[in-house]
Amino acid sequence: MPDKQALLKKLAAFQQEQVLEFWDELTEEQRSNLAAQIDRIDFSWINELYTHRNDPPASAALAYKAKEPVAYHLSDQREKITPVCEKDYAAWNIKPAEAIAAGEEALRKGKIAAAVVAGGQGTRLDFLHAKGIFPIGPISGVSLFQIHIERIRAMQRKYHTRIPFCIQTSPATHQETIDYFKENDNFGLDPEDVLIFCQGTMPSVEYATGKLLLSAKDRIAVSPDGHGGFLAAINLPQEDSPLANVRANGILSELQRRGYEEIFYFQIDNPLIDICSPEFMGYHILSQSEFSTQVIRKQNPLDRVGNMVVVDGRLYVIEYSDLPNDVAERRKPDGSLEIWAGSIAVHGMNIEFLKNKAFYSSSLPFHIAKKKISYVVLDKNAKNESGDPLYGTVLKPDAPNAIKFEKFIFDLIPLARNPIVVEVDIQTCFEPLKNHPSQPKDNPQTVRRQLCALYKRWLNEIGIQVAPDVSIEISPLFANSAIELESELKKRNLIPASRTIEKSVYWE
Repeated sequence: MPDKQALLKKLAAFQQEQVLEFWDELTEEQRSNLAAQIDRIDFSWINELYTHRNDPPASAALAYKAKEPVAYHLSDQREKITPVCEKDYAAWNIKPAEAIAAGEEALRKGKIAAAVVAGGQGTRLDFLHAKGIFPIGPISGVSLFQIHIERIRAMQRKYHTRIPFCIQTSPATHQETIDYFKENDNFGLDPEDVLIFCQGTMPSVEYATGKLLLSAKDRIAVSPDGHGGFLAAINLPQEDSPLANVRANGILSELQRRGYEEIFYFQIDNPLIDICSPEFMGYHILSQSEFSTQVIRKQNPLDRVGNMVVVDGRLYVIEYSDLPNDVAERRKPDGSLEIWAGSIAVHGMNIEFLKNKAFYSSSLPFHIAKKKISYVVLDKNAKNESGDPLYGTVLKPDAPNAIKFEKFIFDLIPLARNPIVVEVDIQTCFEPLKNHPSQPKDNPQTVRRQLCALYKRWLNEIGIQVAPDVSIEISPLFANSAIELESELKKRNLIPASRTIEKSVYWE
């Protein structure tokens, strides 16, 4: 049985005794769980992070020396490279056809796996489930997970290969994600190629005091440790995996055992991603890059994306919240943005690099985010507007009240050999699902509209028009590009005589 006095002594050293406020009300099992949670927390480290919460981020100092990166451009997105990069591009001496061939060869040989970070819930969407389950298909209503998996299956079919799908969850979404895949038979993927693993967490602390918050009387409030938690999580043993090697040694060990060498990494909320793009992965492989990044050209100086920059010859990403406004607003003589390259969290990563840097996961810097975190009220005098006591109840704040400590995977970039940048077209590659329908952008409506626009673009490229107000949705298993679409429509005799689509259609 846990010793309350011993726990109080440990907590008192950091003025965190409030964690045991409801100890006497708890069952033995609840006390044991709370004590185990306390034992896992490095209180001195939490105290250090809180003490320096207002320190300017290290990246802010870099910002004033930042320059734009040299970038490749996917050939199917942009016919020619931007003038500022022509000299450097020629020096790299990798042509699009060469990159495509290299990427396709790696796919055929089974050298590329896919990984998605999918630990978030759809809270801002009023969808209290794993965000990957959110129904986003414009006509079909299929989920984000299903769209991504159909892209993977389409690539497997095209290149006669197997692409393991590594799915990072969080404690809040882990079991639900496992159950969702089981209920849907993995959407056609081989069960051994669905590798689900859970990221770590960090306690949340009250912004004003640094006190740990309780999410329930027997639980300390915690939050996922950010997408930077991927580095530790993918290297750690996963006790609930059906695969013995994953249980013993983790996901990366299993991928290496199977002969995979590279990972195509992305985030769950962007259904436009061209998963395992042969050209992108080809540039990554031919450059002998350990960490490659896709970027878009920012539309506005303060766009909420990471900013890819070069400082003293090394690549960095500066988070939008850490980039000073005066730096973000800098312009070139032609009026374009100087800090133009926005990271969309799509990366090519070398597996050996991730394995070798596993020890570094504990040293990745934490970034501080002020968030709204629900908490148990500890003030015995607190009352609501009706005069009812709030003590012991869970309160959802109206404004940010707490600090979340998060790691970012892009902080590995300065450690990587030959990191490269590849620009993609925002219209065809990036439309994330982040916000409630009431918000003006990055909401379900804008995402569905952008998906339809992509499919209409494919139709226009093969000489077929789409009537106004007509929705188009195409499963990746039907076609995953304009070329594949034309072939499939001809094969099925679906090209209209008028070469105009008059009614909404979902091809699957």
